[in-house]
Amino acid sequence: MSQRPRWRAPLAAVATATLAATTLAAGPGSPAYAEGPEQIVNGSFDDGYAPWWGTANITLDASSGQLCADIPGGTVNPWDVIIGQNDIPLLAGETYRFSFFGSADPGRVAKALVQLPVDPYTQYLAANPSLDAAGDTYAYTFTSPVDLPDAQVVFQVGGSTAPWRLCIDDVSLTGGAPPEVYVPDTGPRVRVNQVGYLPKGPKNATVVTDATDPLPWELHNAGGAVVARGSSTPRGVDASSGQNVQSIDFGRYTRAGTGYTLVADGETSRPFDIGSDFYEKLRADSLKFYYPQRSGIAISDDLRPGYARPAGHVGVAPNQGDTDVPCQPGVCDYSLDVSGGWYDAGDHGKYVVNGGIAVHQMMSEYERSVLARTGEPWKLWDGSLDIPESGNRVPDILDEARWEQEFLLKMQVPAGQPLAGMAHHKIHDAAWTGLPLLPDQDPQPRELHAPSTAATLNLAATAAQAARVFLPYDPAFAARNLKAAKAAWAAAKAHPAVYATGADSNGGGAYDDSNVADEFYWAAAELYLSTGGREFRDHLLGSPLHTADIWAPDGFSWQSVAALGRLDLARIPNALPDRARVRASVAQGADRYLGIIADSPYGVPYAPPGNQWAWGSNSSILNNVEVLATAYDLTGAEKYRTGVLESMDYLLGRNALNQSYITGYGEVASHNQHSRWFAHELNAELPNPPAGTLAGGANSALQDPLAQQKLAGCAPQFCYIDDIESYSTNELAINWNSALAWVAGFVADQDNGDARGRLR
Repeated sequence: MSQRPRWRAPLAAVATATLAATTLAAGPGSPAYAEGPEQIVNGSFDDGYAPWWGTANITLDASSGQLCADIPGGTVNPWDVIIGQNDIPLLAGETYRFSFFGSADPGRVAKALVQLPVDPYTQYLAANPSLDAAGDTYAYTFTSPVDLPDAQVVFQVGGSTAPWRLCIDDVSLTGGAPPEVYVPDTGPRVRVNQVGYLPKGPKNATVVTDATDPLPWELHNAGGAVVARGSSTPRGVDASSGQNVQSIDFGRYTRAGTGYTLVADGETSRPFDIGSDFYEKLRADSLKFYYPQRSGIAISDDLRPGYARPAGHVGVAPNQGDTDVPCQPGVCDYSLDVSGGWYDAGDHGKYVVNGGIAVHQMMSEYERSVLARTGEPWKLWDGSLDIPESGNRVPDILDEARWEQEFLLKMQVPAGQPLAGMAHHKIHDAAWTGLPLLPDQDPQPRELHAPSTAATLNLAATAAQAARVFLPYDPAFAARNLKAAKAAWAAAKAHPAVYATGADSNGGGAYDDSNVADEFYWAAAELYLSTGGREFRDHLLGSPLHTADIWAPDGFSWQSVAALGRLDLARIPNALPDRARVRASVAQGADRYLGIIADSPYGVPYAPPGNQWAWGSNSSILNNVEVLATAYDLTGAEKYRTGVLESMDYLLGRNALNQSYITGYGEVASHNQHSRWFAHELNAELPNPPAGTLAGGANSALQDPLAQQKLAGCAPQFCYIDDIESYSTNELAINWNSALAWVAGFVADQDNGDARGRLR
């Protein structure tokens, strides 16, 4: 039930294996490496610049002894301006050292590549040096996976709005280099939640140590005074990290404050607070993430300072827009207005199955806030998110959800057309684009992809939920959604096995799914909850999933959504004859996750089969946490809230890498997520992702070249790198942030940890 990877094609347009500059000197006892012959011709530019070449929009000049060029502004993609040299021989298995001097005035991030010279332009090295006017020497290593007589060395330097001047010199590529060994900087060996702990909640830490006997620990306040002390508990070797660790429990200390540190085994943790305000902020930030992800609307600097950008995909050149999008050839003979919605992740695609789970969790967060005894719906009210709709007397969280739900409705096949009532699976570019690329600058044609049963049932589920959630605020919109939901259900029943194919991955993720029993179950649940209809009740009671154990150790995802139906059937008042059993099953699933937490020295409610962590593991963790939180709301049993809070520690720094996975939270936090517009790592003119953005997290499969080069052989928790090029470990996604937003809202509702649970 783990999330299946969304593959990215290895095109030149997709930046891949970036390697950080590294010191290449061999240390004592290191094996000797014989430097191979120089592969670059005239890398010192002592005799003009031949055989170097440039694109037609620049003039090369080597009169100064360096190769310089004035780079024009107003280009879109990095490859719009290129300087390169052809016919570079590479040997499979050989490790190369690539180095050069570079300067940029004004400063600029460039791309330095060693790649296949023809389509698909596979990149064997992709570096992103940050050049400045003074200039510096940059050096990288890579191991060639192929024998190739005619590789290319290129500098891609387009994509700037303003002109600048580039100079390069002493370009060198030689074999015989020692292979680079990537060692992450994990900081102090005492790992804590770097943001903070609730005063009356659990407080746990992990210390990485060779010691096998208990260790003394001390809790220091901001002034350095010891305010608590105790002994750690040896835990042995943690399977998810390969580390020998011990656990520290300092939960008996309850005084609020800032700047605490934990000291053990001669190490001092990163600082943290004891309080609750930070979770209130995270509730808002995790939801504010969505406004800058919007398609079809200009992002206002007044609402999101530093994140302003023009509207994307509204048909302003070079952008072709989403207001009249045709199908892929052979799929249909009509076009649809599918403007709006959220960009799914770091690309410009929009996918119904990902959008479905994201908008559901957002509406579910609102429903929970109304129904749960600890819920605080006023914290989600009008004006809470600073979005364009603020001030319309509708909760901002619902306004934001509506932006996506309106798009999902547009993806429904119109009446009178073949497969009427079904939903197109996705809409995205005809071919992959590169990084960075603002949405309004995307020049690719847009295409509607074939309808699928999975997408249709996602629409049925979210539209049915929207029908009840929006009824008090906009009865007409609620009615429109209910009509669409019933039409989608009927269409799915008529076409129950129309599947998206895994081969449809050019220009966007495939999101293939050939088992839609869970989507039928979820859609039936939402339709039953909104209508009480006998057909939907009978489907639920007759589905094997209704009584199945659906609580997998690796959680649920867009491809496995039965849990969404089960959770709502447990939370939302209804007349199912076995509702008590449904509610009890949630607690049974939560008990399983509590057992996983107890077995994990890092307190993670995640134990995938074979210890193989999945793409988007952080969202799987959070989805398991939603089960724990729901069990607390249903039963009021403190153990479930304790499990929720301890699980958040992992995401906020108590992990093997000693870093927070949420941008803006913690002393060391992810901030280079894979995105075409939150791309500061590649273009200083662009921002990092906004605070409250969740990184995908550790991924054992390592499906991108950068991760493959740097992380090969990693223990699961170490299979992550905060680099924009690592799309398989470090992407952002709307359905990952929706899980974060749901859980952050729950935790914020717990105040200082003494609120009373259960549903109202």
